[in-house]
Amino acid sequence: MRWWLPLQGSTFAPEVDGLFVAILIITGIAFVLVEVGLIWFAVKYRQRPGQKAFYTHGNNRAEVIWTAIPAVTMVALGLVSNHYWVQMKGRHSVPANAYPIGIHAKQFEWQVTYPGADGQLGTGDDFTVRNQLHVPVGRPVVVRLSAEDVIHSFFVPVFRVKQDAVPGMQINAWFEATVPGTYELGCAELCGLGHYRMRAQVFVHTQEDYDAWMKQASQEASQ
Repeated sequence: MRWWLPLQGSTFAPEVDGLFVAILIITGIAFVLVEVGLIWFAVKYRQRPGQKAFYTHGNNRAEVIWTAIPAVTMVALGLVSNHYWVQMKGRHSVPANAYPIGIHAKQFEWQVTYPGADGQLGTGDDFTVRNQLHVPVGRPVVVRLSAEDVIHSFFVPVFRVKQDAVPGMQINAWFEATVPGTYELGCAELCGLGHYRMRAQVFVHTQEDYDAWMKQASQEASQ
């Protein structure tokens, strides 16, 4: 589906796309049926010379059917989407072995803080890079989002991940990248006059390449 949806670059992407396509098909069918019915009624019951209009109370059975079908459909979609929501954003959804990265949003840039050799954020060997998010492929990553000034929104389309960063709060969002490459991180919240340029690059590396980049970046930061 690359011709109309972004590359599926995380473990979340197939599930999100599947739900999107299912909703699109259901609403598409409903749209066609309603429009065909509207045209049919407009033609069949159009004004004709010598034909008087008549009043009808309606059809209780038809009303029950066209109320029950959308209701059942909405409940089913709600249950499915809730399952995905809990999997992606539930309170206990972040895997225990997720690799932590700190992301601080401010007008108009992303400050990305990486743990040093100890793999823990908040220690002396952490280092920060502007507008570059580097992650290893095939490993859960948890980004710890914070904001300095206004609400920003962390959005990586290929990961199908979007999460607000709110001043005064730390909010976790996690994903597992599946396809090495270079992608875009954007702010999906109107955050000021420079919102259009609040972009960063996302680099998905193999584990070997990621380790090499981490070694080089930490050395440059220490200098």
